[in-house]
Amino acid sequence: MSEGTELQKKLFNNKKNGWENLDDITKNEIFDYCNSYMEFLNNGKTEREIIKESKKIAQLNGFTDIKNIEYLKPGDKVYYVNREKSMYLAVIGYDNIENGINVIGSHADSPRLDLKPNPLYEDDGFAFFKTQYYGGLKKYQWTAIPLAIHGVIVKKDGEKIEINIGEDKNDPIFVITDLLPHLAQEQMQRKLSEGIKGEELNLLIGSIPYNDKDVNEKVKLNILNILNQKYGITEVDFLSSELEIVPAFRARSMGFDSSMVAAYGQDDKVCVYTSLTALMNIQNPKTTAVCIISDKEEIGSMGNTGMESQVFDTFISELLNKLGVNRPNLLNKVFCNSKMLSADVDAGLDPTFAFVAEKNNAAYLGRGIGLNKYTGGRGKGGSSDANAEFVAYIRNMLEANNIPYQISELGKVDLGGGGTIAYILANKGMDVIDCGVPVLSMHAPYEVTSKFDVYSAFLTYKAFFRM
Repeated sequence: MSEGTELQKKLFNNKKNGWENLDDITKNEIFDYCNSYMEFLNNGKTEREIIKESKKIAQLNGFTDIKNIEYLKPGDKVYYVNREKSMYLAVIGYDNIENGINVIGSHADSPRLDLKPNPLYEDDGFAFFKTQYYGGLKKYQWTAIPLAIHGVIVKKDGEKIEINIGEDKNDPIFVITDLLPHLAQEQMQRKLSEGIKGEELNLLIGSIPYNDKDVNEKVKLNILNILNQKYGITEVDFLSSELEIVPAFRARSMGFDSSMVAAYGQDDKVCVYTSLTALMNIQNPKTTAVCIISDKEEIGSMGNTGMESQVFDTFISELLNKLGVNRPNLLNKVFCNSKMLSADVDAGLDPTFAFVAEKNNAAYLGRGIGLNKYTGGRGKGGSSDANAEFVAYIRNMLEANNIPYQISELGKVDLGGGGTIAYILANKGMDVIDCGVPVLSMHAPYEVTSKFDVYSAFLTYKAFFRM
């Protein structure tokens, strides 16, 4: 090896594909872990379903609802579920909690279609549901694919009916139709963003008329009759429902080498699963370890289940209360002494669309966990921008544990940008950096991740909780 080659090896930040020279034992661990991850995705396509699955996992691993605990001590494992759509979990450390906590925060919501309050209508012999899209999605991607309906209907007396139609092989599926190319000349002249308009995202749900010549809207009546017989609901019950339209695709291994995961909602359920399972591996940590599974990130983290609410503060206050240490201003002091990984996905470089990336600062699939020192748009707008000292702290943790990582940014400077919940926790005084899995086709009905990166995220979060 020449002197220059030696010097290059020593001084360059060489980016390496993580699959290279990987032993069979580690490769099998990665594949086994991702099989469980894909099952988690199949069982949880909405935020309510993710919280339900996460609660099951937590209880199987010895976690208890904090409402049932009077006093806390080091080693205790507790959780709190907020309105069935967000969740906070903690393992109490033996160090003084006043010195801070280690937090990893992800979000369970993903781009989707929601039903409007009055969704059902009939038009020319078809019954449809009207929808409202949720989060940043490309509307044209939601046509002509199999769709499922998930959610709840709550009657005025409080009875809650869970809905999940389109996932079982014996279920019907639903679809949003699109124009045939033969007649789409006018549509094809629209801007791509308007190829399908919001009010054209109408879900086709039936076509058989009710057999009574004296009634109008026979197809609508037949659909309502079917729903009434199966669920005991009437049209007015849609007013108090939360019904979400999601792709009916199952999570699958992708590629001849099965190296990738293709699935709906990996933004950000991949970070939910990896951070949750990392916490399940933590016993008697030095620093109290806290896992956040939040809601509403895709629409600004607002509402009482989003991170902008005070519910997380209430959970930490309850930890302080039940540890018997709470006093005025302690919550703020705990936050200012705390560290956080904002566990959210990053845009992976797609060679087909490489023109949006600045390759030296892009995240690559198969190269390990991705960190973003800052997010935001253009001039770092909306970013918390992690300080150099905290970046060095995380680098040291990753390198000490031989975990592959990459630090990147979300595309070229002037092309756009994005945000996470990082700034919300940074506003409380925490040191925060975005730390998640690179994704291809982010916000599409079917997203792609590398199994190597998924497992790297699990190892990263586990190492962080143990700091």
